[in-house]
Amino acid sequence: MADKTGADKRRSPDTNPSPVAEQLPVVRPPAVPGKAKSKIARKAGQPPKANPTDALPITPQTARPGRPDRSQLAARKMLRRLVQGESPPTQAMNLVERLAGSPYANPTIQVGGPDVGARRTLDFALSLAETMFRYGAGALEVETSIIAVTAAFGLDNIEVDITNQSVVLNYSAKDQTPTTVLRVVRSWTNNYAGLTRVHQLVTDIVDGGVDRAEAIRRLDEITHRPKPFPRWMVTAAFGVFAAAIVAFIGGGPLGSLISFASCIGVDLFSRQLGRWRVPEFFATATSAALVTFIAMLMWWLNVPIAPALVVVGGILLLLPTGRLVSATQDAINGFPVTAAGRFLSAFLVFAGLVSGIAVALVMGTFIGIPELDVTTSEGSQYPLPVVALLVFVAVAMICIAEQTDMSLVVPTSLIGMAGFLLYSLVVSLGVGYRLAPAIAAVLIGMLARIVALRMGAPQLVVAVPAVMFLYPGLTIFRSMYNLTTETGVAGAGAIGLFNALTIILAIAGGVVLGDNLARPFTKKLSSNERRRNRRR
Repeated sequence: MADKTGADKRRSPDTNPSPVAEQLPVVRPPAVPGKAKSKIARKAGQPPKANPTDALPITPQTARPGRPDRSQLAARKMLRRLVQGESPPTQAMNLVERLAGSPYANPTIQVGGPDVGARRTLDFALSLAETMFRYGAGALEVETSIIAVTAAFGLDNIEVDITNQSVVLNYSAKDQTPTTVLRVVRSWTNNYAGLTRVHQLVTDIVDGGVDRAEAIRRLDEITHRPKPFPRWMVTAAFGVFAAAIVAFIGGGPLGSLISFASCIGVDLFSRQLGRWRVPEFFATATSAALVTFIAMLMWWLNVPIAPALVVVGGILLLLPTGRLVSATQDAINGFPVTAAGRFLSAFLVFAGLVSGIAVALVMGTFIGIPELDVTTSEGSQYPLPVVALLVFVAVAMICIAEQTDMSLVVPTSLIGMAGFLLYSLVVSLGVGYRLAPAIAAVLIGMLARIVALRMGAPQLVVAVPAVMFLYPGLTIFRSMYNLTTETGVAGAGAIGLFNALTIILAIAGGVVLGDNLARPFTKKLSSNERRRNRRR
């Protein structure tokens, strides 16, 4: 018993007792035989720090020696949160956190620890990224897909670097030699159906239902699978789209028929230029010149048409709509190099378009074609329900031209019709011609994200065809006509061309804005975002 009392004295916190402590007796709880030592003494191996309150008389019922009460602990914890924060501000961001807000959040990890076949996973991720870029996906979607797939297959230490035409992956596991792989994308094609299947493949991988061998087999099947629509149907779709657009902006049946025939001929000629490996700039310029020259010849032959409207039906097909939307999306989402490359590529196509129009106008003036009628259009000759139906048909034809999956054609066309109805309402309220297309594009971007995720597709696949009718093709043609043939109004032509470019960028920005506004409403639309699929 004496030994135990001596041990208690050695553990006493009163290392430097004050005079008060010498005059007043310290009351301690009686030692209980067999009672375990305190956790503080057992962990630190030394007496706890002195506490000024220990010098005052206390009882076992009021406090325990050497340990602050709960109120003091809560106060210290609150003060630490206010001063320090939840985590250091310079702490590195976990790469998987980049998936927050994307359709691939919370991936299911299929293996525990580093993957022994890391190189095969990296090669698969590169092939996946290359396929998505070739089919028109944005940089953010490609990055999130790579992160989701590599995380699901057990590679945590991944760094992704994406530029306009290349993807670099670096895998540096702890105590292992780093591995860096590079893939350059050198070709593009219209295949929104393939992009939709890639999106579904990534979703299945993230859900944990597809292993790596099965994923490699499915990706190879996607890349070798035929497109949903044959080439002759795509050519016919170009013609029907042009005819519907001419009727939409105010042309008559004869103008729609001429536009239908000319666009089919231009598409066949463009296909031949592609076989000859003609650069895209010259192919676009040649196609635009051919469409414009055909309209001018019809005007010279006194065919009762509005040549400007006929030209618009053809040049809308040549605008790099998907590239502009992807470039705007990349710029907003923090991919400046990729956005700059895509903007430059899109502007070159745009420059080829206006150059072709200018060449055709100069040639027409040289051979004596009379001055064209490029006056302001009074709008469509048909009632609003018929115009809405024309928009539905035009969007459906663009879906066919872009090789969209057949199940998405009708939903995409309905979204385009909804955007047109909002556009008509906004215009009737007096909103300017620059802002009205952007407002309609915001609605189309929101609906496109909701519908696309519900049907297992990326937002871009639905949004790009649905906004095509909003682009200011008539403004582009009038501006180029003023710049080329009307010397007294060259300044007005330059201003009109700038306004057209502003509207195009506003439409692309509206699509991206709508996509971001719809994200809070689409958290539960993707199976891989369910709570039960959190990473294990």
